[in-house]
Amino acid sequence: MTKSSTGDSLLREAVALERAGRLSDAATAYERLLARYPNLPDSWFNLAVLRRKLREYDAALAAYQRALDHHVTQPEEVHLNRGVIYSDHLHQPDAAEKELHTALQLNAKYIPALLNLANLNEDRGRRDAALALYEKILLLEPGCLEALARYANLKTIAQADDPIIGRLQGALARADATVGEKASLAFALGKVLDSCRDFEGAFDAYVAANQFSRASAAPVGVPYNRRQQEEFVSQLIAAFGATRSATSTASPVRPIFICGMFRSGSTLTEQVLAGHSRITAGGELDLLPSAVRSSLSPFPAAMNGLSASRLNELAERYLADLAKLFPGDSFVTDKRPDNFLYIGLIKSLFPNAKIIHTTRDPLDNCLSIYFLHLDHSMSYALDLLDTGHYYRQYQRLMAHWKTLFGPDILDFNYDAFVREPKEAVAQLLNHCGLDWEDNCLNLQRENSVVKTASVWQVREPVYLRSSGRWRNYAKHVAELRTYLDATDAK
Repeated sequence: MTKSSTGDSLLREAVALERAGRLSDAATAYERLLARYPNLPDSWFNLAVLRRKLREYDAALAAYQRALDHHVTQPEEVHLNRGVIYSDHLHQPDAAEKELHTALQLNAKYIPALLNLANLNEDRGRRDAALALYEKILLLEPGCLEALARYANLKTIAQADDPIIGRLQGALARADATVGEKASLAFALGKVLDSCRDFEGAFDAYVAANQFSRASAAPVGVPYNRRQQEEFVSQLIAAFGATRSATSTASPVRPIFICGMFRSGSTLTEQVLAGHSRITAGGELDLLPSAVRSSLSPFPAAMNGLSASRLNELAERYLADLAKLFPGDSFVTDKRPDNFLYIGLIKSLFPNAKIIHTTRDPLDNCLSIYFLHLDHSMSYALDLLDTGHYYRQYQRLMAHWKTLFGPDILDFNYDAFVREPKEAVAQLLNHCGLDWEDNCLNLQRENSVVKTASVWQVREPVYLRSSGRWRNYAKHVAELRTYLDATDAK
């Protein structure tokens, strides 16, 4: 067999394994190919993509570098992908920014790098820099509807005759706009009209936005199934009726878990804690959900019969991953709202863990979820009554967790915080066993990185306008309010 045919055979094997969903085997096949024929930049690129999918980020970065070393075509794409790894997975914004600037040095008109750099500037609180980048994108490519939507979300608009409203409406009417683009545009239009106090127009825009979002999810997206959610919560309650715990693991880093409904104030709570000299904001970490999807699948059934030694292994792996992401830090927040599903698991792994449960007015919470362009996996967000149903199942589960772990779960209420910040923060720090520090009340700190939809709200001084916001949409949430009240009465 010739050298060329051997290489072709190995490449076909790698591609076939990837198509079959055997990602680890496909990566191994690429490594066999590259061990014999290392001068294949596209294969290094493909290996890097696989390593990233497998959450092996250091290996992915190394493979991307080998692709660059062997003069891959479109190296700006490689630097973009390296930037995304540094930003989204390794929590290294400086390294991410460097990669994106390198991509733009190679191709100053590379729209994906400009979009990612603008988004990174948003995460880092650099509003003017982000706006300038979105403006540059729209000059280079006026039809970049995602940039227009992000630009509108970032602008401060209070007048109904602002030209951005017409631009959004015109973009929504374009025949060539995809449903995904229309979803982004309609959510942006809803936000702009809300800020102008055109609540009727805003709600209509949000209804359309959720319809577009649902359409863009098809056929991949799965509609919200109320019975399935009820059964899952029942399974969690049964699986964690009485928990076994891992042995407390000595570690230089201690996690603080912040969870609750999305849009319940978890980002604000994390930023308050991050003002403390001993706490680092970890953001929305995927460590627990990843374990649930892999090591603990099917969850929660896999918890039955799980040995103490296996629990210890999982706890040690979590702490090792946390220490790798945040070396040298004492306390790190794991602010993943839907970790409320896994409080039983958290307490099994970390018996002494402190849980901060963020809450706010139910109607405000459900409406805020409906007004946000969330991931398609959160299909309950696309319909107000589905959101209400999900909310009640969350409340049912939290009531169970509190019967098991009540003293270690602190309810941190958004509405109470904005009324009496100092009292609420003192209670929060006391729950974590930390002394008072004034900087916890300074939410306008420079260089903080926020990677959620609350990126700008949490950088403003404490304000009351989000409390009771549902009253602006009272007639639109009447059915939801009746449903929640009826459930309460049961």
